[in-house]
Amino acid sequence: MGAFKAYDIRGVYNKDFNKETVYKIGYFLPILLDSDHVIVGRDVRSSSDEIYESLCRGINDCGADVWNIDLATTPMLYFATVFLKGKASVQITASHNPARYNGLKISKEGALPVGENSGLKELEKMVNERKIVVAEQKGKIIETPVRDAYLEYLRSYLPDLSSLNISFDLSHGMANLLSKDLFGTDHHYIYDHFDGTFPAHEPNPLEVENCKDIIGEVLKNKSDIGVIFDGDADRVMFIDEKGRFIQPDYITALLGKYYLEKEKGPVLIDIRTSRSTSEYLTASGADVTTWKVGHAYAKTKLREIKGIFGGELAGHYYFRDFNHCDSGMVAALIVLQVMVQLKKEGSTLSQFIDSVIAYANSGEKNFKLEQKDEAMKALFEAFGKREDVTKIFDFDGYRIEFDSWWFNVRKSNTEPYLRLVVEAKSRDELDEKLKQLTSIINKFH
Repeated sequence: MGAFKAYDIRGVYNKDFNKETVYKIGYFLPILLDSDHVIVGRDVRSSSDEIYESLCRGINDCGADVWNIDLATTPMLYFATVFLKGKASVQITASHNPARYNGLKISKEGALPVGENSGLKELEKMVNERKIVVAEQKGKIIETPVRDAYLEYLRSYLPDLSSLNISFDLSHGMANLLSKDLFGTDHHYIYDHFDGTFPAHEPNPLEVENCKDIIGEVLKNKSDIGVIFDGDADRVMFIDEKGRFIQPDYITALLGKYYLEKEKGPVLIDIRTSRSTSEYLTASGADVTTWKVGHAYAKTKLREIKGIFGGELAGHYYFRDFNHCDSGMVAALIVLQVMVQLKKEGSTLSQFIDSVIAYANSGEKNFKLEQKDEAMKALFEAFGKREDVTKIFDFDGYRIEFDSWWFNVRKSNTEPYLRLVVEAKSRDELDEKLKQLTSIINKFH
C-alpha cells in the first residue's frame, strides 16, 4: 500500500489504503499535531462515509474529539481550521481523481499544510511502526457547522453578476454545496447535483476532454464565460466566450489585473508557468517568485515571501486574504469581478487572454514511463550544459531557459508520469523543440 504522497494521503481505496490504515491515521494524528481535537470534513465519494467512520473512531480512541463540519469543499475545511482556531484538520477527498480514489488532506494550526516535509513522513512511520493503546477516556464527535460562515465570507467577494451570462459545470462534486446560494439560480448549470460516482465526466477539468460539455454549454447559451470546478472545489478552470479552454496559468495574469491595480507586491507562480504570465505580472508591478508545484509547497512559500496571491498551471490559486490557501470559489469570484469590469469596458475574456499571450505553449504533456530519473538526466545532459542557457531552476525537476524558449520536466508527485512543458516565441520553434525533447524521453519507454 502506497497512499502517502508528497502533499497528502491518496490512492485507490481498498488497494493503496483501507479503513484499517485510516483508523491508524486517525489515532496517531492528534499525537502528531499535539491536539485534543481534529476538525473533519468530507466529500461525497462513495467511500467517504466509511473513511469518515474509521477516521473518527481512530481519533476518538486516541482520546481526542472530532469537530465534524460534515460535507465540505476542501477550501471550506481550510476556512474552518482558521475560523474555529483549530490545531488539526482533515478533509476526506481525492480531489480531481476518478471515483475509485479517495484520500486525506491534513492541515495544522492556521491551515498550514501537513506534507512530506512537515509531518506526513512522520505520520506514515507512526502508522507502520507504533502500537495503538485505546485511551481510557475516549473522545466525542461534536457537530460543528461552518457552511453559513464560509458563505458569508465568500459573499464579500461577490460582484453584481446581473450583467453576465455564465455557464457553470459543477462536476457532480462539492461545488454543489455552495454554488447556487453564492452565484444565484439565474445562470446555466450542468451536473448540479451530488454524485460521488461522477457519471458525467471525471472531476478533473485540467483534462480538456472533461470540459467538452461546459464548452458546449458556453456556445449554446452564448455565455460570457464558462466556469468548471474540480471534485473538491479547490481548483477551477474557465472557458472563454468563444468556447476555448483557458490554460490556467493565464488566469494567474487575470488575477494580477484584479490585485495589482490595487497593490504592487510579491506574487507566486509555479515552475511550469508561462512567460506570458510572468512578463504580464512583472509589467503590472509584481515581484514574481517561481517555486515548486503543489499546495503543500505553495502555501508555505506564499507566507514566506509575504505574497499577495499565487497561481499554478493546475488551476490552484492561493490568496493572502484566504490564509494563503487555495480556493476555487474565491478564484471564480475574483475572475467574475474582472469579467464585470471587462464587459463594462466593452471587452471580452478572449480579448484579455489574447492580449496576455506572447508565446506558443505546449501545455503539460504526460509520459508514462518507469525510467523517469534516467530520462530527466538525459534531457539535462542534452540541454542543461549548453552555452546559450540563460537560467536553470532545479528545485522541482528542471526548468531550463533560453532566450526564445524554455522547458520544464518533472516527475509527478501523485501519478506515475513524467511531465513536460515547452514554450517558445513561435509555433514553429515550439514544434521543433517539442520534437527534440520527446525523442529523448521516448528512448526510456
